[in-house]
Amino acid sequence: MIDKSEIMEFSREFGLRANVVEKDYVLGWMLAGIFNHPVIESSWVFKGGTCLKKCFFETYRFSEDLDFTLSESNHLDQEFLVSCFKEIAQWVYNETGIEIPQDLIRFDVYRNKRGSMSAEGRIGYRGPMQPRGDLPRIKLDLTTDEILVLDPVIREVHHPYSDLPENGICINSYCFEEVFAEKIRALAERKRPRDLYDVFKSATHRSSSKRQSFGPKYVIECPYCGKKFNRKKMNTRLNPHKDKNGYPCSGRNGYLIDTKY
Repeated sequence: MIDKSEIMEFSREFGLRANVVEKDYVLGWMLAGIFNHPVIESSWVFKGGTCLKKCFFETYRFSEDLDFTLSESNHLDQEFLVSCFKEIAQWVYNETGIEIPQDLIRFDVYRNKRGSMSAEGRIGYRGPMQPRGDLPRIKLDLTTDEILVLDPVIREVHHPYSDLPENGICINSYCFEEVFAEKIRALAERKRPRDLYDVFKSATHRSSSKRQSFGPKYVIECPYCGKKFNRKKMNTRLNPHKDKNGYPCSGRNGYLIDTKY
């Protein structure tokens, strides 16, 4: 495990709180543990904003959650999930010294808004900052009802810290095009600023091969429903997000995204 001074150095470099940098560091080793678990390494597919940060764009917004699509629906079992992550916790501790107390590994299985089963996990950890009091936690969101149109890929995880293993850290991941499509869906469903940010940054990133894939004339046909998506027809508008009393909110949650297609 790296020491506190390295976390503080990255904190100053990025202009972020030390606990945010520490969580990014621990996320990298959590991904390593998942990929090294023989039961779930190939059936769990990494996705979402943290996937963009850790697998595609090094200088991207820091995200705090780990999102996965599971190809094995029987993995959405509380006892199974807790057992797996106890093993992952032991592996991570052996490799790094990061502590993941077994009593802070918790999963809830529930039915999502689409009527399918999902799971949410909360995993506490004690990293380089050695906090007093309640330990910080990593959130995991697990689903089984997303259809992957394109094959998953093995991606190297961006881990800029000094304890990067010689062979790096890898994870089974959505390909970039699939992450982008998933973010467009999230933008339409949740209408939150971070989803608009993810879509915009993904479509305009300086990597020419990715940018050309999603140019202004980009059209794709869904192989499952036959519908076509045309970027030019997508209309997005920011609306003030009001609190329970009807007043506009401020800060990062101050706007809702109105996306029409």
